[in-house]
Amino acid sequence: ISGNVAQPGNYERPLGTTIRELIHDVAGGVAGARELKGVIPGGSSVPILTPDQIDTPMDYDSIGAAGSFFGSAALIVVDDRCCMVQLALRAAQFYMHESCGKCTPCRVGTRWLVQILTKIESGEGEATDLDLLDDVCDRMLGKSLCALGDFAVYPVSSYLRKYRDEFEEHVLDRACPFH
Repeated sequence: ISGNVAQPGNYERPLGTTIRELIHDVAGGVAGARELKGVIPGGSSVPILTPDQIDTPMDYDSIGAAGSFFGSAALIVVDDRCCMVQLALRAAQFYMHESCGKCTPCRVGTRWLVQILTKIESGEGEATDLDLLDDVCDRMLGKSLCALGDFAVYPVSSYLRKYRDEFEEHVLDRACPFH
């Protein structure tokens, strides 16, 4: 369990332990008594879950039914101070760097994700960039030779879908509201 928790660390619990139990009982709750914004249940490459989904058991089927993946079972806790555009940008930069460059959807797609997210995060984004970002994700998903292209898409598309208001706020205010 990592991210914004009071006691991050490596913990072993049986399959089926809920995300709520892991955050509050095992890791001491959200650090600084901050508000929970989201939970990434399987490492950086999986879709995020929202606070209303923390009663989901940590097992393959339950996490899948909630719209994410069990992945590495590396629970990442995100609090209310986190800028979802910046988090998406950091994930996209990581996967762009990790791309071997062999296939076009991943080699070019990850670069597009980084360019669009950089534009939005820097306050230069336009409303059309949000739809373009979504379109790039759609064009990459399932089209790469390996899963890395999909791993780049899952976080970005889920952050855009579940926290679109933050992306829109970046565009409307021409700045990151989280400074």
